[in-house]
Amino acid sequence: MAPQGALFLGLELAVDQLRATLVDEALDLVGVECVDFDTELAEYQTQGGIFTTPGEAYTTPVEMWIKALDTLFEKLERNYDLTRIKSIGGAAQHALVWWKSTTVPSLSSLDPHVPLVQHFSAAHFSLPNTPVAQDVSSHTHALTIEALVGGPDHMAARVGGAAHPSNLSAQLLRVRETWPQDVWARTGRVQLASAFLASLVAGKWMPMAEAEACASGMWSHTHAAWDEGVLDIVGGSREEGRRVRGWLGDVDSSGGGRRAGTVARYLVERYGFDPDTGVTPFTSDALAAYLSLAPAPGDAVLQFGPMDVLLAPAARYVPTRLYQLYPHPAQDPAEARRYIAVLTNRNADVPRALVRDMYTKSWSAFDRLVAIVPPGGSIGLDDKLFAFWHLQADAHPHAHVKGIYRFETGVKVAEFRDLRANPRCLLESQVLSLRVKYAKMLATGVLARSHPSSSHSQLQGAALASSNALSSIPTRAPAPRPAPPTSAALGLPFDPYDPSPLPVRILATGAAANFPAVANLVTDVFNAPVFLPTSQLASAREAPQRNAPVSGCPGRGAVGAAFMARWVWGRERGAGGAGAGAGSFEEEVRRLQAKRWAAAGGVPPRASVLAPVSGTSTPYTRPVPSRAPNALLEEDEEGEDGDYAADSNYGQGGESYAGSGYGGGNGSGSGRGSPGVGVNYGYAEVGLTPSSSTSSMVPSTAYTSPDLGPSQSQAQTPTSAANFLASLGAGSGSSSLNLNSASASSNLISSGLLSPTSTGLINSNGTGAQTPTTPTPLTPVAPLSTGEGEARAGLVKVAEPDGDAFLAYAALVPEYCRLEGMLVRGIV
Repeated sequence: MAPQGALFLGLELAVDQLRATLVDEALDLVGVECVDFDTELAEYQTQGGIFTTPGEAYTTPVEMWIKALDTLFEKLERNYDLTRIKSIGGAAQHALVWWKSTTVPSLSSLDPHVPLVQHFSAAHFSLPNTPVAQDVSSHTHALTIEALVGGPDHMAARVGGAAHPSNLSAQLLRVRETWPQDVWARTGRVQLASAFLASLVAGKWMPMAEAEACASGMWSHTHAAWDEGVLDIVGGSREEGRRVRGWLGDVDSSGGGRRAGTVARYLVERYGFDPDTGVTPFTSDALAAYLSLAPAPGDAVLQFGPMDVLLAPAARYVPTRLYQLYPHPAQDPAEARRYIAVLTNRNADVPRALVRDMYTKSWSAFDRLVAIVPPGGSIGLDDKLFAFWHLQADAHPHAHVKGIYRFETGVKVAEFRDLRANPRCLLESQVLSLRVKYAKMLATGVLARSHPSSSHSQLQGAALASSNALSSIPTRAPAPRPAPPTSAALGLPFDPYDPSPLPVRILATGAAANFPAVANLVTDVFNAPVFLPTSQLASAREAPQRNAPVSGCPGRGAVGAAFMARWVWGRERGAGGAGAGAGSFEEEVRRLQAKRWAAAGGVPPRASVLAPVSGTSTPYTRPVPSRAPNALLEEDEEGEDGDYAADSNYGQGGESYAGSGYGGGNGSGSGRGSPGVGVNYGYAEVGLTPSSSTSSMVPSTAYTSPDLGPSQSQAQTPTSAANFLASLGAGSGSSSLNLNSASASSNLISSGLLSPTSTGLINSNGTGAQTPTTPTPLTPVAPLSTGEGEARAGLVKVAEPDGDAFLAYAALVPEYCRLEGMLVRGIV
């Protein structure tokens, strides 16, 4: 690409950072910048970008976002030629901005000599600190709306999904009912964070995109209008309902395939943008991250984080209470409408962190403990263990379930007899929940797939054609099956032993996917290979426990926004121009990636701006064992796993049902390895060299989950373990946390949540507990041999399914569903 080629900017307003990513016409990474809220805007005193208040309320200061935008543009101006930027895309967290009805400065006539934060201070907002997506304080209000509408089925039919705390309708109702009346009275406009960010960039009021309107709990996609009945419930009267309708404004139903405006005159004069720079419709961070991966038919995108989210391409609008359904944010109005089906699990990072601190002393120990415990927490076939961690109220069907529940041989227990099973049982519960929801979702027909047993081969063919590489998606034979019981005999709407309804590939993001045990669990439960973006693997080499990327590596939401900016710009230039923006968004992304791959001679795209533009492959020399109990037990884990690793009841064969290691990209491993042709990723391809360091990075304090160990301050947790223990320990239906257990007590003491004398903690020999040593750092997943189709898309395979392991997890599904049903019905 010529030095003065076009660039495309993607902005991402995440919970913890404001990020920017620059790509060129070939979608290759050019630049990365970010502003970390906690460290660079410390005057706002946030922790992980948010405030925590009683009642499970999580908020963030809107003024901080504006000051971060000032800082980010200053960094971009200092390091890049902004006149080269031809289009700007954006994404933001799911949050609502409450503007006062008093006069605000005109967005189109701001003084370019004054920072944005001086134009729009906290005084301009009726709620200076706004709730974020993790906020569940509006849960009861969401259920109230759902009940008044007629229940979850009626609500899904009207507004596309059942109630959940993140619905804008629930947050609006909570403000009206619980906040001082003047907050409601002085509000003149409400905007989603994405539309708010887009308005500041474009210098005019920007409408929310239809994809985000469908997440509001008030928009009828069928009628392309706000649901007046829900608005009246939110407002409390017809008059107030109309007022809320005025606050929300219009909705952009164009599909996102055209520019929504041009860059603000303020940014042109202050930072030097080209006045003709286009601004595309902005969307949510989750949907933008989905776009960055350009999934093919049959793929599923799994985003780990404070909430685990699974997204899948859908071809028709079939709303039910089982999932949320959003219009695809980047499509042409002339093409057939496409959608994205979304499954969520609110109880994600926080339970994982609590289990880590209760039963281990580090993420490394957590990962190793999961690896040595067999599926179901037991070698036996009839004594499997199950755990359900519902620390926060979740969406249907878990709207009324809250507590910690453990089951042995189908009987509820306060604690497992073998504490080592807790980490694995938690992860199994989280992943099996998504697997069961996915199968139920498929049964509705929303994914436009015919009967699973007859459609899987066609689906694989479509996925292969989409990626245009025969080596990119392996054709998998069905796992070896016994004489299968019918789904009716199991009491399920699907056959858990049939792998054909499941995704062909899992494209994973988020820090939990960096854990070898998690990647292996996902690949076996879904019977599909797991791929990570190479940029995430590069970041994981430095900080595998962090959701936020390290310095030089882009955030997925910012990448997706930049890709969308490039797509819209190409469409504007027409099929005859160099942009050649014809076809769907995913088709255009894959075309550009293939073109770049050919021009670069098969060199994978850059994963980090700290990496060289091109280079030869340097295979990894340290493959991470995934199923090697012997190797785990040989390591010195006295300061980490303690007696768990040294005295394992599971023995050396605990996971002998599968292979013994990942294997390198050269096929040297066994079992889980992937020998044969493909791209062998190495340090150069993921953006690092064995001796490289990014110690100069600006660290983020938004870790994969609350870090309660002695090395991390308790203040960095969205909600501390102490709060959870207080709220759950005496709650109805909540199992005991068994604080007298040695492991749980040891870690709570080291976290400062219990005193050393409160539990009488002693070792098995009667002496006092040993002083904790420095934990061994977590070793992230290692790359496997990857097909050309994924390699040119910047993906790398990190886990390969095993048929026997899939059957082992399939055998858990009926009992899991039975116990889950008991929890939902409240009979345990």
